[in-house]
Amino acid sequence: MTVIGIAGITGKIARLIAQSLLAYPEVKIRGFCRDPTKYDTTDDRINLIKGEASDASSIQTFVNGCDAVICCYSGLDNALMVDGQKLLIDACDKAGVDRYIASDWTINYTKLELGLLENKDAMKHVKTYLDSPERKVKGVHILVGTFMETWFAPFFGIFDAKDDKEPTLNYWGTGNEVWEGTTYSDAAKFTAAVVLDSSAVGLQRFRGGSLTFFEIAESFKKVYVVTPKLNNLGSLEDLYETMHARRAEQPENIYYYIVLFHQYYILNGSTLLDGLDNARYPEIKPVHWEEGMRKLSSDGPAGLATALAQVAG
Repeated sequence: MTVIGIAGITGKIARLIAQSLLAYPEVKIRGFCRDPTKYDTTDDRINLIKGEASDASSIQTFVNGCDAVICCYSGLDNALMVDGQKLLIDACDKAGVDRYIASDWTINYTKLELGLLENKDAMKHVKTYLDSPERKVKGVHILVGTFMETWFAPFFGIFDAKDDKEPTLNYWGTGNEVWEGTTYSDAAKFTAAVVLDSSAVGLQRFRGGSLTFFEIAESFKKVYVVTPKLNNLGSLEDLYETMHARRAEQPENIYYYIVLFHQYYILNGSTLLDGLDNARYPEIKPVHWEEGMRKLSSDGPAGLATALAQVAG
């Protein structure tokens, strides 16, 4: 049997990865979390270990005997996303774990200088730590573009379903900038395939679909049989000025401005994926933007908003 450790197993992406891994009969899963009662399972191939992300002892117990470890920590807390991952990596080194799949599943942050997109700086620090010569465990970093569910989520500021008869899609730039998207489910399937492929190390790039904003809007119209109102918020230069003005206004409140920074470094092309690894796993057929919308909800814009609320929960 192959033992795969999942740190932060109660999270959204972690649950989907666990589900994907259980499709392989040779896999056993060891989950690590603060409260095992939040992960309800009767599958005897899943073993849960209770512990804190800052507790080196429980982390060592968790990783001992694992063939690979996946970190599903999430958030903007560096104590968790940097220090917590370093503890996992150190434990993997000590236990002789072969590979460590780092958090998180995202755009190509490796092309950005440190400090440009601060919510991805933790990923850069972790990658540097894994790449250092003294590391024994091999690092894996899975890039998937933007989660399609996130693109439509209220906090992202694009999709507005207050009027389900004429929903609004907001956008910065010309509307011809490219959005690379993958669903949570497909990202999980690719992750499961990667973790069971011992030759998969370093950057792994996967994508469900690549469309411009206007093309996504056309797909939206086709799927939901409603013409969305397209609301231009300004040029990319306007976005750049707005995001920096917001950060200057409330520097202590990263949630007030970080989505704008995130969108800017997508829309200006800085974080597009260079090549894809989809072909390594032909058995996985990721959905494109249009099919992704159908899978989220076939019940119109209002249904999409409801589905997204359930996904976020």
